[in-house]
Amino acid sequence: MVLPVAFFAVFFAYPVAAIVGRGLKVDGAWQLGRIGDVLAQSDIRHVLWFTTWQALASTALTLLIALPGAYVFARFDFPGRHVLRAVVTVPFVLPTVVVGTAFLALVGRGGLLDDLWGVRLDTTVWAILLAHVFFNYAVVVRTVGGLWAQLDPRQEEAARMLGASRLRAWRKVTLPALAPAVAAAALMVFLFTFTSFGVVQILGGPTFSTLEVEIYRQTSEVFDLSTAAVLTIVQFVAVGAILAVHAWTVRRRETALRLVDPAVTARRPRGAGQWSLLAGVLVSVLLLLVLPLAVLVQRSLDSPDFGYYRALTHDDGGTFLVPPIAAIGNSLEYAVAATAIAVVIGGLAAAALTRRDAGRLVRGFDALLMLPLGVSAVTVGFGFLISLDKPPVDLRSSWILVPLAQALVGVPFVVRTMLPVLRAVDGRLREAAAVLGASPWRVWREVDLPLVRRALLIAAGFAFAVSLGEFGATVFIARPDNPTLPVAVARLLSRPGDLNYGQAMALSTILMVVCAVALLVLERLRTDRTGEF
Repeated sequence: MVLPVAFFAVFFAYPVAAIVGRGLKVDGAWQLGRIGDVLAQSDIRHVLWFTTWQALASTALTLLIALPGAYVFARFDFPGRHVLRAVVTVPFVLPTVVVGTAFLALVGRGGLLDDLWGVRLDTTVWAILLAHVFFNYAVVVRTVGGLWAQLDPRQEEAARMLGASRLRAWRKVTLPALAPAVAAAALMVFLFTFTSFGVVQILGGPTFSTLEVEIYRQTSEVFDLSTAAVLTIVQFVAVGAILAVHAWTVRRRETALRLVDPAVTARRPRGAGQWSLLAGVLVSVLLLLVLPLAVLVQRSLDSPDFGYYRALTHDDGGTFLVPPIAAIGNSLEYAVAATAIAVVIGGLAAAALTRRDAGRLVRGFDALLMLPLGVSAVTVGFGFLISLDKPPVDLRSSWILVPLAQALVGVPFVVRTMLPVLRAVDGRLREAAAVLGASPWRVWREVDLPLVRRALLIAAGFAFAVSLGEFGATVFIARPDNPTLPVAVARLLSRPGDLNYGQAMALSTILMVVCAVALLVLERLRTDRTGEF
């Protein structure tokens, strides 16, 4: 547990504390009265209210739409399942500014809905909610579906044989087993929508603003660091309270589960009901996920002879110090390093949290691990610049700074994905292995690893995907000669002209393809290792 604690202390707590101190300290004295002054402003209270209720609405809508998808991907075996599972994860790695732009092209002025039916949603909150579903669909499908695929279906079948209806059997047997994974997915979706930035900034316009948008505005436009610091504290306290409640409720529901090979749980759909469910999920994926992606591809090709793609190979001497195409290699290198860091730190933390002899302080660290998802990425990125600039932690000129920032967001996904499975492992198996003389390392290798290998691969895929698409913190620390794909897209979108916009769409398309290929490789690796077909 020492390594995860040290990692979060140095690369999360210290930078956030540094930026808050910079905003609330004047001549070495804390100006805590500023907190009451900021919260007394009516426009700030409106931002707090909108941030909270839109996050709740986005989470509920995402669960409503994505849970049927989690069931279909976990229990149905149909042609193209692995390809489609990779496709639904692609939206999650897109920079939020690209997601907002894609939905603006669909629901805004001159968009697809406007052209076909004269309907515009860019002036309503529905555009924001739908964009959040688009972005977070994969969180539910992979987090819940990963555990659902390993639940023994014979337990539910036994309840049916004893006279329970299909709904009652699911509600009494399967739902309690899935509760920790559903809670983990809901928590991650809520934190992502609670701190939503790019989507709200583009689709919300001047009408809607979240805490993250307001922190960015106060930092970069108004230059009011004290107000930004207060809002960061409010965000931190709110997220900390939510995580504490989540940790307490999950511990009360922890049970050992019978986990089986996913290869024996996935079957061909049977009956009209199952085929209808499969068709409904495929239609929802097509309309909510594939259609926005298709708009990006179409706009990237809206130039003769692939002009936007060819322009990526040239250095214009303005936006970048290198050709924009170089961002592809940079992103892949950073993502691989960030994934390795996230898997090691997150895996050690998850293993420590499932130990029976873990004290209350160790279990409380479970909630702290999720804080990077709920604290402003703008704050973290800016905090890196002002805190990691002195020996012995002077990383300003080091390439590792970007993977460290990306790993901060990847670690919570590793922990949340692995914990439900690790906690479901029957502790008696570990005890029996220990009694037979196995060392703790051998117990992990022989007992835990075969059962959690699937979850570990899913966690690695999530960490890699998150690293590819991380923008909020990376934009502050990525060097001009080593931009990542999201940073390059954002810089191109910020410049006027059809050529810059087209190059942004071309880079976004490349990011989608890179992610899809990486996820397909992961699916194949997972299939080979678990025997799933």
